Amino acid sequence: MNGGAPEGGPAEHGRATAAGVLALLERRGQTVAVAESLTGGLVAAELTAVDGASRSFRGSVTAYATALKHELLGVDDALLAERGAVDAEVARQMARGVTRALGADWGVATTGVAGPTPQDGQPVGTVHVAVAGPADRVAAAALRLEGDRSGVREQSVEAAVKLLFSELIATAGAQDTEQHSGI
Repeated sequence: MNGGAPEGGPAEHGRATAAGVLALLERRGQTVAVAESLTGGLVAAELTAVDGASRSFRGSVTAYATALKHELLGVDDALLAERGAVDAEVARQMARGVTRALGADWGVATTGVAGPTPQDGQPVGTVHVAVAGPADRVAAAALRLEGDRSGVREQSVEAAVKLLFSELIATAGAQDTEQHSGI
């Protein structure tokens, strides 16, 4: 994991680091919240390790138990029963749910199997990360990671930060257009 420079200066804006993500969010006046399963709070820890994180970081929900994904984040219980917690749509719904639950502009979610044993018929290293943003924008990535439990979790954090960064960059043009056109 790489939290980047605490300052989050201009050089950080071009790289997918926690500092770079938070600098982009602050510049836009937007916030982020995190819903985590297999990472157990590591994404939140990565973001809050950056000085000034409180300006853009709203909070997190560690919904490790499958039932909490439904109860706290609003993930469809029929989906959880049918596919289990290790699923791309579950990650998407977790990301949407945490934005609603914590009042954030952006939501990040992680769900998967860190090991040492398979879960829900999925092998160790199967991970889904998702990002939900303004205007019902949702992106997800399915990962097949290798390594021990710690390595899978660390790679999941890195993937979640990178996905959020890429979504922030992808929406930058639309954000700038809205701000300058009076929309």
